[in-house]
Amino acid sequence: MKHSVLILLGMLFISSSLFAEKITFRADRMTGSTKKSGDVTVLTGNAIIKTEDMELSADSLELSGKDFRNIKATGNISGKIISSQMDFTCQEMTYDRETKIARLQNSVHLIDHQNNVDADADLIDYNQNTEVAVLQIGVSIIQKENHCTAAYALYKKNDQTLTLTGNPQVTQGENTFRAQEIVLNLDTQEITLDGRVRGSVTTEENKAQPEQDSQASESAEAKNGQ
Repeated sequence: MKHSVLILLGMLFISSSLFAEKITFRADRMTGSTKKSGDVTVLTGNAIIKTEDMELSADSLELSGKDFRNIKATGNISGKIISSQMDFTCQEMTYDRETKIARLQNSVHLIDHQNNVDADADLIDYNQNTEVAVLQIGVSIIQKENHCTAAYALYKKNDQTLTLTGNPQVTQGENTFRAQEIVLNLDTQEITLDGRVRGSVTTEENKAQPEQDSQASESAEAKNGQ
């Protein structure tokens, strides 16, 4: 049986005037080079990186820049942001360890366990410092009984607010709401509609109507049968 080569059982200790952090990683293969902008290390095959606040696996991982500031991942990416209690999957990703800004692309799926948010989009930019995510293209978000769709969404995790634009729609059970802009408070479940507001609401009376009609029909059939 051919054994894969496991490179890097050790750790990188990285420090600078801006930050100090320990990175651990492993992969089937590693290549490296030195450039004016900083060292470049590429991990391929079952590549995994762990920092103090992030766990990341992908087909390929690249660390570059001064003190390995930049992380680039491609192919079958799966990650976890520990402090934010977020998990994600996608096909392309870049992350700046100094600014703590991540860009997730292609079939992005993001789960915020803290606020019970489950989101899909083609592109998500997430600022870990401000806890704000910008979602674009084919946005679909599920939170409790809310199913939200739009072309663009601004999610403020700390404020627990979601702003939807670009043909937005929110469905709550059998109720549907549309407008030019929809703001949803994920904590209170309050919804605000602005511009060309329209929708449909099913009342309890309407829900009970089919059952009443059915009872009336059964009563009529009983009389006819007598």
